[in-house]
Amino acid sequence: MGKITVTEFVSLDGVMEAPGGEDFKYPGWSFEFDRGEDGNKFKLDEALDADALLLGRITYESFAGAWPQREGEFADKFNEMPKYVVSSTLKDPEWNNTTVIDGSGDVVAELGRLKDEFDGELQVPGSRRLAQELIENDLVDQINLMVFPVVLGTGRRLFGETSDKKPLKLKEAKTVGEGVVIQVYETA
Repeated sequence: MGKITVTEFVSLDGVMEAPGGEDFKYPGWSFEFDRGEDGNKFKLDEALDADALLLGRITYESFAGAWPQREGEFADKFNEMPKYVVSSTLKDPEWNNTTVIDGSGDVVAELGRLKDEFDGELQVPGSRRLAQELIENDLVDQINLMVFPVVLGTGRRLFGETSDKKPLKLKEAKTVGEGVVIQVYETA
């Protein structure tokens, strides 16, 4: 059985939209802060620990447009590992090692089956709607947050309404760089 880890850059008010520069009122807001060596090491270790990426279409297209042209240990890992993308519109993915999960079907059942059959860690970066669906349906085993010291006041947030409370257990918390806080939670 696999493990699903959601990993996100978020502001203090929970906004996860456009941390890297997409079309948004505050594009690239996370780059305004230095994560420091410890923060960069955390992100690299996190990527190296992943066995596959599980992505929504928008995040997939952003990553597929950026990572294949990059070099280095982080880029090599992202480019080489398997990628699963949930989409009802993407038919012929160009990024290597990509499998499309049909988003027009019973996505929750498909993702539950993938988790049951996959041996290793499926990492979900970005992909707000997918992350929310996984959280709502109790398919997430761990949530890694890199919380940046800013209130954006607008934008899409990681945590939306859920049908029930979702208890978590703090596994790790530390401050890195310029006041960026890493929080790692496991499902309780």
